[in-house]
Amino acid sequence: MDIILLERVSKLGQMGEVVSVKEGYARNYLLPQGKALRASESNIKRFEAEKAAREARNEETKAEARADSEKIDGGKFVVLRSASDGGALYGSVTTRDAAAAVSESGIPVNRKQVRLTYPIKELGLHTVTVHLHPEVEATVTLNVARTAEEAEIQARGKTVREASSDEDALEFEIAELFDDIDAAQLDELDGESRDAADGGGGDAPSTGDGPGAPETGTSADGNEPKAAESGRADGGDAPAEPDVKAAEGGEAP
Repeated sequence: MDIILLERVSKLGQMGEVVSVKEGYARNYLLPQGKALRASESNIKRFEAEKAAREARNEETKAEARADSEKIDGGKFVVLRSASDGGALYGSVTTRDAAAAVSESGIPVNRKQVRLTYPIKELGLHTVTVHLHPEVEATVTLNVARTAEEAEIQARGKTVREASSDEDALEFEIAELFDDIDAAQLDELDGESRDAADGGGGDAPSTGDGPGAPETGTSADGNEPKAAESGRADGGDAPAEPDVKAAEGGEAP
């Protein structure tokens, strides 16, 4: 089908050109979107009559698009989504999501202006093209993360998994540091214990067995103490005197 382009169409041509396209492409996209007219004689005459006005209007919209492009081109926009620890999204980021994120900057963008080069199904930074005008486009980055904190990590050039690995390594280093401190303290306490043991090797308090200790059992020569040899010495009864008279065989008068 031959058509007249009413605006620049990528890979087809510029405004005013007559091109041949597949009928389905023309019927389903170009004609309904107002991007082209059937190349009939009446439509060609109509376009020629409106060409100057169309070109002037096109220049105005192009200038506005360029101004908008300068505001968002190279920008990063956060899109928060649920995802697994491995980074796989529960779903995907669509053109509608991208358009909503970019529109938060104050530049209105609809999903038809967004071009995804691949389906976004993982966390991370993803490049997206926004067509603001048939002749003007901007490139933006979608920062897809689970939380604002993770988005900040990704904005610094790290993935969530890399950041998690760094945290694990830091925790391991801290644990090792505390282990070293505990070991040093144990060594110090052990050294103090040995020093105390070495310094306490003098004479122990007398328990009665050392020189000069009071005799409580046997004497120095191994015999019973003298107090045991005499009852009088320890207050016991004296031995009875022999009965002289009885020994002489007589009875007392």
